[in-house]
Amino acid sequence: MGQAFFDGITVDYEDAGTGEPLVLIHGHPFDRSMWQPQIEHFSRAGWRVIAPDLRGYGESSAAAGKTTLETFARDIARLLDHLGIDRFVLGGLSMGGQIVMEFYRLFPGRVRGLLLADTFAAAETEDGRMSRYAMAERLLREGMSGYAQEVLPKMVAPYNIKALPAVAQHVMDMMTRTSPEGAAAALRGRAERPDYVEMLARIAVPTLVVVGADDEFTPVREARAISERVPDATLEVIQGAAHMPNLERAAEFDAALQRFLNSLPAEADKEGKR
Repeated sequence: MGQAFFDGITVDYEDAGTGEPLVLIHGHPFDRSMWQPQIEHFSRAGWRVIAPDLRGYGESSAAAGKTTLETFARDIARLLDHLGIDRFVLGGLSMGGQIVMEFYRLFPGRVRGLLLADTFAAAETEDGRMSRYAMAERLLREGMSGYAQEVLPKMVAPYNIKALPAVAQHVMDMMTRTSPEGAAAALRGRAERPDYVEMLARIAVPTLVVVGADDEFTPVREARAISERVPDATLEVIQGAAHMPNLERAAEFDAALQRFLNSLPAEADKEGKR
């Protein structure tokens, strides 16, 4: 674990393993511990896995007001500058996937490959904007507990809540310990997020799109739409999972990501050799 300080905030992060860097961005309202199975698997498989707590989440500094996807993306860039990392594979789930798209928009030359999991690329609708702003006020007023109980059966498939109680509890714990201020700030930022649909066709690095077969938040059709727009993207649908396939079906998720990572071209060294 480590901690970086910049832009007046602290960002806590996991940094495990050695080798080529794999950076994983958590969703809302979670923290870096959502990637624990992947941190363990890929750090043993020869990758340096870096998973930060976004500002306002986990152990990183709280945030208030509005946190845009651009702010999150620039935080990641600063963290990787702090770690001396230039190019890397970048992945994210849900809001994390939108942050990944924003990062690619800003810093395409730093990205070696993309993982877009259980996410969507379109801008928010007017109804969606109003809903996110209302939810932000609700979280500030009521805290995270009621919201967490309501959305748990969509985050984790109901059959997995019964079959995988430890996973369900982990997801519930992440949601309830999230700062309401940080969650509200991110909701306001996502309400105003840009449309990434047109950008997808310009993605020029290998891309893996993953989705849980029973995801209600970002259904398979959304993942398929992304994969069809990104040139030569690979789509993996994880059976027996909803919005958190990396936790609900960790072995299957890891296998899909491992195949993708194994397929990436080798990075050139500083002299331009392989």
